[in-house]
Amino acid sequence: MSDAVLVALIAFAGTVTANVIGILIANSLVKYRIGKLEEQVSKHNEVVERTYRLEEKVEFHDKEITDLKRELSR
Repeated sequence: MSDAVLVALIAFAGTVTANVIGILIANSLVKYRIGKLEEQVSKHNEVVERTYRLEEKVEFHDKEITDLKRELSR
């Protein structure tokens, strides 16, 4: 085997190794960032649900107040 072929094979092996390591590192970073985004979305959804429940309660209490005012004005 000539020296040029041997150097080419070593360079190829180094390139493949570096690419695989780079892909694995990038993949782990993407998984981490997706996990953080999922946490933020979960917190946001909890706030939306709580706000919806509060709006329902406010609407109920507004109706109650309106009814009480009508009864008092009679």
